[in-house]
Amino acid sequence: MGSPTTLDWLLTSDSAIRWQAMRDLTEATPRAIAAERARVPHEGLGSQILASQQADGSWRRPDKPAWLSTLFTLQLLRATGIDAADPAVESAIARAETNLRWNDYPGFWDLRPFDFGPAPINGRFGCKPGGNPFFEGEEEPCINGGVLALGGYFGHPNVNLARRLLSEQLPDGGWNCEAPKTTRSSFHTTICVLEGMLEFERAVGPAHPIASQAAASRRRAEEYLLERALFRRLSTGEVASPEFLELAFPPRYHYDILRALDYLRAADFAPDRRMNEAVEIIATKRLPDGAWQLDRAYDEAITISTGESVGEPSRWSTLHAMRVLRWIEQSIPEKENEP
Repeated sequence: MGSPTTLDWLLTSDSAIRWQAMRDLTEATPRAIAAERARVPHEGLGSQILASQQADGSWRRPDKPAWLSTLFTLQLLRATGIDAADPAVESAIARAETNLRWNDYPGFWDLRPFDFGPAPINGRFGCKPGGNPFFEGEEEPCINGGVLALGGYFGHPNVNLARRLLSEQLPDGGWNCEAPKTTRSSFHTTICVLEGMLEFERAVGPAHPIASQAAASRRRAEEYLLERALFRRLSTGEVASPEFLELAFPPRYHYDILRALDYLRAADFAPDRRMNEAVEIIATKRLPDGAWQLDRAYDEAITISTGESVGEPSRWSTLHAMRVLRWIEQSIPEKENEP
């Protein structure tokens, strides 16, 4: 689980990290964990994200389209584990849902006002104003997986979007934004949709008419990753991409083995031998001081800073690695731990 010094380092950081470390790495009481989590909307990273929302419900950077900054800043908010029922969070989500639509006029998707449309031509709009409701997403499954995850987490699960993604699953078990031009799945797109399906299932509950379909779909996609040892090509066994072995935060849509393992942990997946190589890689990336460093940061669209630097020890990488390793350790039968 790591040395006490490493754990203390997590417990003396931002409340977004602290409450998750308490939940996943200590024996803290539910009451203490809940009290710490309640601080996230009001201090540190969580409060900074909420405070940076624009009046129209979006999160914006001048050099990026609104959809990019909004989607991935909200994904960062989800990563904090913030309580979706907190009034400040509910207000922020309602503002985005009320004011923003996925609209593909004039030829590219973006988040635009619900009454957006081109200038009238002969007294009529050239296209229908508006667009898809925020939690219904757009076209690409990697983006829509993220939207589905946000909808489930923040209490707005979208059945239409879930059905669309179910219909787009490829024969090999995953998803790819390039389909139908390709029938081969993408690690990147697949992890995005997996996270979305898991949040959707949690939100709607097992009795929902399509919950069983979503669960079966996830099983197939999990097999897609596991058949490839989480990072190898099925055809040759080679490493599919060196970036898959680098720890990133925030990940945006990018895949890596720690993101995959943390998803499997969250999904209550029973560890099996096909994870072993990836788990060993994570274990060996630990620094002498007990932490894990940040290898990559896909933060070019995020509206606020996480306060971490590439190449330096990372509390986010350390939190995720420690809880994955603890999950693996706790899943090993006691007799296997005996000398």
